[in-house]
Amino acid sequence: MTTPNKTPPGADPKQLERTGTVREIGSQAVWSLSSCKPGFGVDQLRDDNLETYWQSDGSQPHLVNIQFRRKTTVKTLCIYADYKSDESYTPSKISVRVGNNFHNLQEIRQKKFS
Repeated sequence: MTTPNKTPPGADPKQLERTGTVREIGSQAVWSLSSCKPGFGVDQLRDDNLETYWQSDGSQPHLVNIQFRRKTTVKTLCIYADYKSDESYTPSKISVRVGNNFHNLQEIRQKKFS
């Protein structure tokens, strides 16, 4: 999602989209996963249903790769994780990396969860 202003933490991204504060741009990208179990892939990750999700099926690190066809500025990234519902699959750390291709990615943000 992109936004011209700073979005407050915990804000509802769907509400912000309805009011025109942000714009969802994920559909403009090509999404890929390091692995997934059948029926728990990109479609479930992006379907706006909090009852469905991505479930990896391989060794760590578990990666979500989002590639835009052209240079794109992303100002806000919204991630929904529900530790209470399934702590075993909730990440302990999320790293955001950017670059011109997969081989020159540089970490710009990291968030640890406990």
